[in-house]
This record gives sequence, structure tokens and C-alpha cells, in this order.
Amino acid sequence: MFSRARVIVLMLGCLSLWARAETQSGAEQGLEPDVAACMEQALADSDPSMTLGELEEECRIELGYLPKEKRSEARERFAMEMRTAWNPFVITPHNANYILPYSYVWDPHEDPYETEYPGEDIDSEEAKLQISLKVPINNRDLLVENDAVYFAFTLKAFWQVYNHDISAPFRETNYRPELYYLMPISNLFDNADSAVAFGIEHESNGRSQPLSRSWNRIFVNYYFAKDNYLISFRPWYRIPEDEKDDPNDAKGDDNPDIEKYMGHFELMGTWEQNRYEFSLMLRNNLNRPNHGALRLDASFPIWGRLRGVIQYFNGYGESLIDYDHRIERLGVGILLTDML
Repeated sequence: MFSRARVIVLMLGCLSLWARAETQSGAEQGLEPDVAACMEQALADSDPSMTLGELEEECRIELGYLPKEKRSEARERFAMEMRTAWNPFVITPHNANYILPYSYVWDPHEDPYETEYPGEDIDSEEAKLQISLKVPINNRDLLVENDAVYFAFTLKAFWQVYNHDISAPFRETNYRPELYYLMPISNLFDNADSAVAFGIEHESNGRSQPLSRSWNRIFVNYYFAKDNYLISFRPWYRIPEDEKDDPNDAKGDDNPDIEKYMGHFELMGTWEQNRYEFSLMLRNNLNRPNHGALRLDASFPIWGRLRGVIQYFNGYGESLIDYDHRIERLGVGILLTDML
């Protein structure tokens, strides 16, 4: 009699032999050896609902076998994400992930910290970092082909690492969970990719009064990608909150005028050329007085998967605590994952 453990081992062994046989038979039918090897690896990493034909297409995209007119940088990233989306040892990036060990801020926002650090100044020099991840909740093809529901989480932190007068604290940390549905859509442009996301998000700095800042939004995000560039347009609607009777009350709206500074949309464009990537983000309230923000990122290869990045920000809303204060920042650091 075989034990249950031996039966499981035999089943896994048979599955491995079947996978190898499939890829070997594919090679005999004309598949390039590297495509066959890619498919064999993908069988262990990818969504179990994917067909061998879909795996072959994604491997051909990743390895550069598809004609240039059928490829885009965004499509290649999407293909690689799909391959590892269901691998329990891989976490998929959402927005860019980076660490700026050094940045300089002109006219830092001192007012919110007068009570917390009386008589001390906020340094213009500080570190900044962002960690952004996502995970699919359902298998693909929920309503249409290749759609999915995602949960995403972005953490952005500002660290007074050079300010030893106040024990180098994390000055501000923003937490942004999102739940959204992403659907590929057809477009009128040849050889282009587009998608639309519908979601809801909460963003807060997790602080108590008087430093508490937060808001909730419903958003739509439209993506358009062609060749080596990606454009996204993200309008939103802020979910209203009750007014506070007292500014120090824990209940109610911490920042009722936030839309005057953060605006009603975000427009972002990313362009990649010869492993150099440039990104521009714009926000605006389209009102008077006019408030908005601009962020420029330029990244370049350093070694292996590590990339350097230079980031410039000018405007409102870089962090929640600074939403109503104009910030100008220049920083340099390491980019862990980019947009394309």
C-alpha cells in the first residue's frame, strides 16, 4: 500500500514529466529552445488557468520574437506580471518602487511639527522611499478576457535621517490601500494597448490629531501604451466626510480643502529608450487660485537589476501632511522597479 505522501510525490513527478514532454514536443514542432525553456519555467509560475498557447505568446513577447509592430514595453511588462502573478514567492510591483537616500527640500513645512518638536527645525535634507505592491484576487477572464480584480498597497515615507537634533524620526508616512478592477479594452489605434481600471482607495498618514490627514476616493484610470511609451489619465471623486465640530475631534474630515490643492485628476506619461526611462506626472485643480503639482523622474541602469533615479517634485500634495504647502524637492537614489 502506498502512503498518501508517496501518492502525492508520484503525482507531482508525473506532472513534471508531462510538463517536460509538452515543452519538448513543442520544440520538436518548431519552437525555439529558449521559448520552450521559458514555457517550462512559466508552467511553475503562471496562472494555472493559462493555456500553453498563451504561455508561448508571452514567452515570445518577453524574448523579443514577436515583430516590433506587435510589441510594446507595457505589453512586455504585463506578460511578465502574468507569468508570476500566482507564484507565492513573487510579489508584483504596482507603482514605482524606489529609495532616495538623499533629497533636498527648499522651504520645508515646519508648522505641523511645532507642537511635536518645539524649538526644533525640520531639516531640508531627508530620505524618501516608496514601496508599492499588488496581488490579483481572482483568476483572469472574470467578465472579459484578461481582466482581473486587484488589491494594491502603496507606502510612501519621508525620513529625517540626517536630523539628529530630533533623533532622526520618520517625519511622515502615507498608507494607500486600493481595490480595483482592471479591464483591457480595444482602441482605434493600430498596434497599441489600452486598459481601464475602476476602483476605490483610502489614503492616510495614520496619525492622531492634530497631525491626522486622510481621504477616500473613487477613481477611474485609463492606460494607453504604444511602442516605448505609456500614458495614464486618472480622474477621481472624493467621498465626502462630515465636518468637524472641533478641529481636534477624532471624527470628521481632517482636511476638507484637500481637493483645492490635490486637484481632481492625475496625468502621467512614461517614455523608455535604450534602458533610460523618463516619467512626468501632472496634477491640477483647474480652478482659481490654481494649485497643482509636477514630478519628473529619470532612471538609468547601474548594475544588474539596480537602476539609478533622479527625482524632481514641485507643487502641492507630495505627502498628506504637506498637502496645502508648496514643496520643491530634488532627490537621487535607487529605483527597484519602474513603470515600463
